[in-house]
Amino acid sequence: METEQQQPKSDNSISPQGLLALEGANTSSLPKLPPASETESQWQRIGRQTSDFLANLPEYLSSLLRKYRQPLLTVGLILLAVVTVKILLALLDAINGIPLLAPTFELIGLGYVTWFSFRYLIKASTRQELADKIRLFQAQTLGSEVSESLN
Repeated sequence: METEQQQPKSDNSISPQGLLALEGANTSSLPKLPPASETESQWQRIGRQTSDFLANLPEYLSSLLRKYRQPLLTVGLILLAVVTVKILLALLDAINGIPLLAPTFELIGLGYVTWFSFRYLIKASTRQELADKIRLFQAQTLGSEVSESLN
């Protein structure tokens, strides 16, 4: 025996305001949706506001850049410095991973420190020569007024 299942029929009727009425429900207490024509105008209004915003975006950005030029430049330079340090640290980590390269760099550094010590730090005349070179570098870098005040 085969039983047939009947789909329940719903008698939905459309109310005079163009809204769907529920069967056996008191529709006077239910909130009513706005007609479709108002929704269409709402989408048009949203589209117009979006297009106005996009049309004024270049002017807004240029005024923002003019007004906050120095702080934006500072933030950009800080971000650039952070990225540079991260890349440098990653590069040094990669170099340390290569066998025998890190000890070789350490030996080169020790050799330079030894040469520098013997060349400039042992005799008084070479220490004076080093001090003169440092003063000359300060004068070239910072200006002559600043280097004279350091003496």
